[in-house]
Amino acid sequence: MFLGTYTPKLDDKGRFFLPAKFREQLASGLVITRAQDRCLAVWPTEAFLAEVANAATGPSTVRGVRDYQRMVASGASDELPDSQGRVTVPLPLRAYAGLTKEIVVIGAFNRLEVWDAATWAEYSATQEEAFAALDEGTPSVG
Repeated sequence: MFLGTYTPKLDDKGRFFLPAKFREQLASGLVITRAQDRCLAVWPTEAFLAEVANAATGPSTVRGVRDYQRMVASGASDELPDSQGRVTVPLPLRAYAGLTKEIVVIGAFNRLEVWDAATWAEYSATQEEAFAALDEGTPSVG
């Protein structure tokens, strides 16, 4: 399970240090791909395979299913952290998420997400207000 918020820096080669507490879980490989909200999803390889299996069950005759499958698969990059726990984010994915030096890595239960720091700050501020306003009359998540 991935929890918490971390602020590593993206270096000139497009690499960042994985949070230390997650390095062992991701040491055997990971997949980085586009996610909604202009961020990136970082999945352990096994979890990504499960996500792909789930996404592949959708009918390819439905445009939204095809669009989702294409965007996730075409942007996916399998990576192996180096001996220091750094991961390289390919340039097209950095461009998609608008990543510069200042990034935020958040735990999102079954995956990590990588955000541009300013984009995360704006998103988080908006969502904190909505989260605080949730009550029992709001449908549950999941």
